[in-house]
Amino acid sequence: MSSNESKGYPLVSIVIPTYNSERTLEKCLESIKNQTYKNVEVIVIDKGSKDNTVKIAKKYTDKTFVINANERSEQKNYGIKKSNGEYICFIDSDMELMSKVIEECINLIESDEKIGGIIIPERSVGDNFWAKVRDFERSFYAGTEIESARFFRKDLALEVGGFDENLIFFEEATLPQKIKKLEYNIKARIKIEILHHEDNLSLLRWLMKKYYYGKTAWKYIEKYKEYGSKQISPLSRLGLFLKNKKFYSEPLLAFGVIILKSLEYASATSGYLVGKVKE
Repeated sequence: MSSNESKGYPLVSIVIPTYNSERTLEKCLESIKNQTYKNVEVIVIDKGSKDNTVKIAKKYTDKTFVINANERSEQKNYGIKKSNGEYICFIDSDMELMSKVIEECINLIESDEKIGGIIIPERSVGDNFWAKVRDFERSFYAGTEIESARFFRKDLALEVGGFDENLIFFEEATLPQKIKKLEYNIKARIKIEILHHEDNLSLLRWLMKKYYYGKTAWKYIEKYKEYGSKQISPLSRLGLFLKNKKFYSEPLLAFGVIILKSLEYASATSGYLVGKVKE
Protein backbone atom coordinates (compact mmCIF):
# COMPACT_ATOMS: atom_id res chain seq x y z
CA MET A 1 0.00 0.00 0.00
CA SER A 2 1.41 3.40 -0.95
CA SER A 3 1.78 6.21 1.58
CA ASN A 4 -0.85 8.24 -0.27
CA GLU A 5 -3.30 5.35 -0.15
CA SER A 6 -2.75 4.84 3.58
CA LYS A 7 -3.80 8.46 4.10
CA GLY A 8 -7.01 7.91 2.17
CA TYR A 9 -5.95 9.74 -0.98
CA PRO A 10 -8.12 8.78 -3.98
CA LEU A 11 -6.80 6.27 -6.48
CA VAL A 12 -5.96 7.58 -9.95
CA SER A 13 -6.06 5.21 -12.93
CA ILE A 14 -3.68 6.16 -15.73
CA VAL A 15 -4.70 4.57 -19.04
CA ILE A 16 -2.20 4.26 -21.88
CA PRO A 17 -3.21 2.90 -25.30
CA THR A 18 -0.23 1.38 -27.11
CA TYR A 19 0.79 -0.03 -30.47
CA ASN A 20 4.42 -0.74 -31.35
CA SER A 21 5.46 1.72 -28.65
CA GLU A 22 8.72 0.15 -27.44
CA ARG A 23 10.78 3.23 -28.34
CA THR A 24 8.97 5.58 -25.94
CA LEU A 25 6.91 3.50 -23.50
CA GLU A 26 9.59 2.95 -20.85
CA LYS A 27 10.23 6.68 -20.48
CA CYS A 28 6.48 7.22 -20.19
CA LEU A 29 6.10 4.56 -17.49
CA GLU A 30 9.15 5.78 -15.58
CA SER A 31 7.61 9.25 -15.45
CA ILE A 32 4.49 7.77 -13.85
CA LYS A 33 6.62 5.84 -11.37
CA ASN A 34 8.32 9.12 -10.40
CA GLN A 35 5.12 11.03 -9.70
CA THR A 36 4.95 12.77 -6.33
CA TYR A 37 1.39 11.46 -6.02
CA LYS A 38 1.84 7.73 -5.45
CA ASN A 39 -1.67 6.29 -5.27
CA VAL A 40 -1.96 5.43 -8.95
CA GLU A 41 -2.59 2.34 -11.02
CA VAL A 42 -1.23 2.03 -14.54
CA ILE A 43 -3.36 0.35 -17.20
CA VAL A 44 -1.79 -0.40 -20.58
CA ILE A 45 -4.15 -1.38 -23.38
CA ASP A 46 -2.29 -2.76 -26.39
CA LYS A 47 -3.85 -3.59 -29.74
CA GLY A 48 -1.46 -6.25 -30.95
CA SER A 49 2.03 -4.76 -31.05
CA LYS A 50 4.68 -6.65 -33.03
CA ASP A 51 7.58 -5.30 -30.96
CA ASN A 52 8.46 -5.43 -27.23
CA THR A 53 5.72 -3.05 -26.09
CA VAL A 54 3.80 -5.63 -24.03
CA LYS A 55 6.98 -7.03 -22.48
CA ILE A 56 8.00 -3.52 -21.36
CA ALA A 57 4.52 -2.74 -20.02
CA LYS A 58 4.42 -5.91 -17.92
CA LYS A 59 7.60 -4.84 -16.12
CA TYR A 60 5.67 -1.88 -14.70
CA THR A 61 2.07 -3.05 -14.33
CA ASP A 62 0.07 -6.24 -13.97
CA LYS A 63 -2.80 -4.46 -15.67
CA THR A 64 -1.51 -4.93 -19.20
CA PHE A 65 -4.12 -6.06 -21.69
CA VAL A 66 -3.94 -6.98 -25.36
CA ILE A 67 -7.24 -6.53 -27.18
CA ASN A 68 -8.55 -6.60 -30.72
CA ALA A 69 -9.17 -2.91 -31.35
CA ASN A 70 -9.14 -0.68 -34.40
CA GLU A 71 -8.72 2.72 -32.76
CA ARG A 72 -7.43 4.37 -29.58
CA SER A 73 -10.96 5.24 -28.47
CA GLU A 74 -11.75 1.53 -28.12
CA GLN A 75 -8.56 0.98 -26.14
CA LYS A 76 -9.30 3.89 -23.83
CA ASN A 77 -12.88 2.77 -23.22
CA TYR A 78 -11.60 -0.70 -22.36
CA GLY A 79 -9.22 0.96 -19.93
CA ILE A 80 -12.11 2.75 -18.24
CA LYS A 81 -13.84 -0.61 -17.66
CA LYS A 82 -10.67 -2.14 -16.19
CA SER A 83 -9.89 0.80 -13.92
CA ASN A 84 -10.48 0.97 -10.17
CA GLY A 85 -9.68 4.64 -9.66
CA GLU A 86 -11.97 7.42 -8.56
CA TYR A 87 -10.23 9.51 -11.20
CA ILE A 88 -8.86 8.54 -14.57
CA CYS A 89 -6.14 10.07 -16.73
CA PHE A 90 -5.46 9.25 -20.38
CA ILE A 91 -2.01 9.70 -21.86
CA ASP A 92 -0.21 8.48 -24.98
CA SER A 93 2.77 6.15 -24.92
CA ASP A 94 5.11 8.84 -26.28
CA MET A 95 4.35 11.23 -23.44
CA GLU A 96 6.36 11.98 -20.32
CA LEU A 97 4.69 13.43 -17.21
CA MET A 98 6.43 16.06 -15.14
CA SER A 99 6.67 14.81 -11.57
CA LYS A 100 3.79 16.82 -10.08
CA VAL A 101 1.22 16.43 -12.86
CA ILE A 102 -1.05 13.97 -11.03
CA GLU A 103 -0.66 15.75 -7.70
CA GLU A 104 -1.71 19.05 -9.27
CA CYS A 105 -4.68 17.42 -11.02
CA ILE A 106 -5.88 15.89 -7.75
CA ASN A 107 -5.52 19.17 -5.87
CA LEU A 108 -7.53 21.00 -8.51
CA ILE A 109 -10.33 18.51 -9.07
CA GLU A 110 -10.81 17.95 -5.32
CA SER A 111 -11.21 21.69 -4.83
CA ASP A 112 -14.43 21.98 -6.85
CA GLU A 113 -17.12 19.32 -7.27
CA LYS A 114 -18.23 20.87 -10.58
CA ILE A 115 -14.92 20.17 -12.27
CA GLY A 116 -15.43 17.20 -14.57
CA GLY A 117 -12.26 17.36 -16.64
CA ILE A 118 -8.79 18.90 -16.39
CA ILE A 119 -6.55 20.06 -19.21
CA ILE A 120 -2.85 19.25 -18.88
CA PRO A 121 -0.78 21.52 -21.15
CA GLU A 122 1.53 19.81 -23.63
CA ARG A 123 4.97 20.60 -24.98
CA SER A 124 6.35 18.93 -28.09
CA VAL A 125 10.01 17.99 -27.66
CA GLY A 126 12.54 16.85 -30.22
CA ASP A 127 15.42 18.15 -32.34
CA ASN A 128 13.45 17.66 -35.54
CA PHE A 129 12.43 20.96 -37.17
CA TRP A 130 8.78 19.93 -37.35
CA ALA A 131 8.76 18.97 -33.68
CA LYS A 132 9.95 22.50 -32.88
CA VAL A 133 7.23 23.89 -35.14
CA ARG A 134 4.64 21.80 -33.32
CA ASP A 135 5.86 23.05 -29.95
CA PHE A 136 5.68 26.66 -31.12
CA GLU A 137 2.18 26.05 -32.48
CA ARG A 138 0.96 24.50 -29.22
CA SER A 139 2.02 27.59 -27.29
CA PHE A 140 -0.89 29.54 -28.82
CA TYR A 141 -3.63 27.12 -27.79
CA ALA A 142 -3.84 27.69 -24.04
CA GLY A 143 -7.43 28.36 -23.03
CA THR A 144 -8.84 27.63 -26.49
CA GLU A 145 -11.09 24.89 -27.87
CA ILE A 146 -8.05 23.18 -29.37
CA GLU A 147 -7.05 21.82 -25.96
CA SER A 148 -8.94 18.84 -24.53
CA ALA A 149 -9.09 17.53 -20.97
CA ARG A 150 -7.13 14.37 -20.09
CA PHE A 151 -7.97 13.94 -16.40
CA PHE A 152 -11.57 13.06 -15.43
CA ARG A 153 -13.88 11.87 -12.73
CA LYS A 154 -14.39 8.22 -13.58
CA ASP A 155 -18.07 8.18 -12.61
CA LEU A 156 -18.75 10.86 -15.24
CA ALA A 157 -16.73 9.01 -17.88
CA LEU A 158 -18.85 5.93 -17.25
CA GLU A 159 -22.10 7.89 -17.15
CA VAL A 160 -21.59 9.34 -20.64
CA GLY A 161 -20.28 6.11 -22.17
CA GLY A 162 -16.64 7.08 -22.62
CA PHE A 163 -15.17 8.18 -25.95
CA ASP A 164 -17.04 7.93 -29.26
CA GLU A 165 -15.68 4.81 -30.91
CA ASN A 166 -17.00 5.64 -34.39
CA LEU A 167 -14.88 8.80 -34.58
CA ILE A 168 -11.18 9.20 -35.24
CA PHE A 169 -11.14 12.93 -35.92
CA PHE A 170 -10.69 14.78 -32.58
CA GLU A 171 -11.74 11.61 -30.76
CA GLU A 172 -9.98 12.86 -27.62
CA ALA A 173 -12.47 15.74 -27.44
CA THR A 174 -15.58 13.54 -27.48
CA LEU A 175 -15.44 12.47 -23.81
CA PRO A 176 -15.01 15.99 -22.38
CA GLN A 177 -17.73 17.32 -24.67
CA LYS A 178 -20.19 14.71 -23.43
CA ILE A 179 -19.27 15.51 -19.83
CA LYS A 180 -19.78 19.21 -20.55
CA LYS A 181 -23.40 18.46 -21.49
CA LEU A 182 -23.90 17.33 -17.90
CA GLU A 183 -23.01 20.91 -16.92
CA TYR A 184 -19.56 20.18 -15.57
CA ASN A 185 -16.47 22.30 -16.13
CA ILE A 186 -14.10 20.61 -18.56
CA LYS A 187 -11.77 23.59 -18.97
CA ALA A 188 -10.01 23.54 -15.61
CA ARG A 189 -6.26 23.63 -16.28
CA ILE A 190 -3.06 22.97 -14.38
CA LYS A 191 0.23 24.69 -15.24
CA ILE A 192 2.59 21.71 -15.10
CA GLU A 193 3.14 20.12 -18.49
CA ILE A 194 3.26 16.84 -20.32
CA LEU A 195 6.22 16.41 -22.66
CA HIS A 196 5.18 14.89 -25.97
CA HIS A 197 8.21 13.22 -27.55
CA GLU A 198 8.10 13.84 -31.29
CA ASP A 199 11.78 13.39 -32.06
CA ASN A 200 11.16 11.32 -35.18
CA LEU A 201 8.25 13.35 -36.52
CA SER A 202 7.99 12.65 -40.25
CA LEU A 203 6.04 15.23 -42.22
CA LEU A 204 4.79 12.61 -44.69
CA ARG A 205 3.57 10.22 -41.99
CA TRP A 206 2.01 13.13 -40.12
CA LEU A 207 0.03 14.24 -43.17
CA MET A 208 -1.06 10.67 -43.91
CA LYS A 209 -2.39 10.52 -40.37
CA LYS A 210 -4.32 13.77 -40.89
CA TYR A 211 -5.80 12.35 -44.09
CA TYR A 212 -6.93 9.25 -42.17
CA TYR A 213 -8.41 11.32 -39.35
CA GLY A 214 -10.21 13.51 -41.86
CA LYS A 215 -12.32 10.58 -43.04
CA THR A 216 -14.57 10.88 -39.98
CA ALA A 217 -14.41 14.68 -39.73
CA TRP A 218 -17.92 15.11 -41.10
CA LYS A 219 -19.33 12.82 -38.38
CA TYR A 220 -17.54 14.82 -35.71
CA ILE A 221 -18.74 18.15 -37.09
CA GLU A 222 -22.29 16.82 -37.33
CA LYS A 223 -22.36 15.64 -33.69
CA TYR A 224 -20.30 18.42 -32.08
CA LYS A 225 -21.17 21.25 -34.46
CA GLU A 226 -20.83 24.34 -32.27
CA TYR A 227 -17.64 23.24 -30.53
CA GLY A 228 -16.19 21.49 -33.56
CA SER A 229 -16.54 24.50 -35.82
CA LYS A 230 -14.28 26.50 -33.49
CA GLN A 231 -11.73 23.69 -33.34
CA ILE A 232 -11.61 23.16 -37.09
CA SER A 233 -11.98 26.62 -38.61
CA PRO A 234 -8.75 27.59 -40.42
CA LEU A 235 -9.59 31.28 -39.95
CA SER A 236 -9.91 30.80 -36.18
CA ARG A 237 -6.55 29.06 -36.06
CA LEU A 238 -4.91 31.71 -38.19
CA GLY A 239 -6.35 34.41 -35.94
CA LEU A 240 -4.80 32.79 -32.86
CA PHE A 241 -1.39 33.10 -34.50
CA LEU A 242 -1.58 36.46 -36.23
CA LYS A 243 -3.14 38.32 -33.28
CA ASN A 244 -0.37 37.25 -30.92
CA LYS A 245 2.85 39.29 -30.96
CA LYS A 246 4.84 36.21 -29.97
CA PHE A 247 4.11 34.68 -33.37
CA TYR A 248 6.36 37.25 -35.03
CA SER A 249 9.23 36.68 -32.61
CA GLU A 250 10.25 33.42 -34.34
CA PRO A 251 9.92 34.02 -38.12
CA LEU A 252 11.22 30.60 -39.18
CA LEU A 253 8.97 28.71 -36.80
CA ALA A 254 6.03 30.96 -37.70
CA PHE A 255 6.58 30.19 -41.37
CA GLY A 256 6.75 26.49 -40.46
CA VAL A 257 3.43 26.71 -38.62
CA ILE A 258 1.70 28.30 -41.62
CA ILE A 259 3.12 25.65 -43.98
CA LEU A 260 2.30 22.79 -41.61
CA LYS A 261 -1.28 23.90 -40.98
CA SER A 262 -1.88 24.48 -44.70
CA LEU A 263 -0.70 20.95 -45.51
CA GLU A 264 -2.70 19.50 -42.61
CA TYR A 265 -5.90 21.16 -43.76
CA ALA A 266 -5.32 19.97 -47.33
CA SER A 267 -4.75 16.40 -46.14
CA ALA A 268 -7.69 16.37 -43.72
CA THR A 269 -10.00 17.91 -46.34
CA SER A 270 -9.03 15.19 -48.81
CA GLY A 271 -9.85 12.58 -46.18
CA TYR A 272 -13.11 14.36 -45.38
CA LEU A 273 -14.21 14.24 -49.02
CA VAL A 274 -13.31 10.56 -49.37
CA GLY A 275 -15.07 9.68 -46.12
CA LYS A 276 -18.18 11.60 -47.05
CA VAL A 277 -18.41 9.99 -50.51
CA LYS A 278 -17.98 6.48 -49.07
CA GLU A 279 -20.73 7.11 -46.56
